[in-house]
Amino acid sequence: MVSQTQRQACMATLAKAELTQLEELVEQLGLLPEYNFLRSPEIGSAMVRSRIGGSGSDFNLGEITITRCVIQIEAGGEECITGFGYVKGRSRRHAELAAVCDGLLQCPSWYERVEVEVIQPLNATTQRTHELEQRQTSATKVEFFTLVRGES
Repeated sequence: MVSQTQRQACMATLAKAELTQLEELVEQLGLLPEYNFLRSPEIGSAMVRSRIGGSGSDFNLGEITITRCVIQIEAGGEECITGFGYVKGRSRRHAELAAVCDGLLQCPSWYERVEVEVIQPLNATTQRTHELEQRQTSATKVEFFTLVRGES
């Protein structure tokens, strides 16, 4: 059984993934179990909140477009499993695939396969992208220094 913290991390990975890569990885899983939509992919908006100075009072930063989807997987002899997908933007397909992967991660017979074949490659891609951005940012870093003048 996947813990709540692991599930949150996986859902974040799925939400931040590029749709094309997610589609390819899910396609490589082969035949997926049947699922029904409890909530078809729908587009809406959510208020993004922030804090002044990172730790001060809350304020409404602005709205963001999100797409959400809820599916239910019929898991053979097991009870039905519900998967949720919330993604930034207007991609219905992305929200659907995220919900399917979330549901499969809760199914003991699918967990390891989805973790290894979908989540880990997505995390590796995210890590490579982050490292590339760090290198590009550090290449433009400017070091300022002050010369001490003989004035008192």
